[in-house]
Amino acid sequence: MPEHDVPLLGQGFNWTELAEGDRFRTFGRTITEPDLMGFVALTGMQEPLFVDVTHPGALGARPVPGVLTYALIEGLLLRGMVHGTGLAMLETEMHPRAPVRVGDTVRALVEVTEVRPTSRGNRAVVTSAVQVLNQHGSVVMDYTVKRLLAGPPNALGENA
Repeated sequence: MPEHDVPLLGQGFNWTELAEGDRFRTFGRTITEPDLMGFVALTGMQEPLFVDVTHPGALGARPVPGVLTYALIEGLLLRGMVHGTGLAMLETEMHPRAPVRVGDTVRALVEVTEVRPTSRGNRAVVTSAVQVLNQHGSVVMDYTVKRLLAGPPNALGENA
């Protein structure tokens, strides 16, 4: 299915609205110099590779930490996929594939790979495969994530 045919994420889903094989895409997010500097200051990643514009690193000019790319994509996903229904992140496995630099625009394609209702409460473990692409459509990262999601509100308006 072409990327433009995959629904764009909007509001959070409860687990009963998701099925294995569902696919979504996020909006893009351009990574700026203030994003990089704020992130390395906040995390203490004062590595010359990230803070010295003259550093001749193997990744080229102005690379950003993979965890910054991951965090920005997770922010886009949380707003669109699990906003208001996410109960916990249970597990993630991340694989950076190519450098991401200041000025790159990243977005994600998401596929639900498993929905497993729990034995307790109105909730399920939802596993997704996430591909992170840059402005050229190249995969720069992929990861899997397992989240605990609430179900639809019951008659009292509660999720669990």
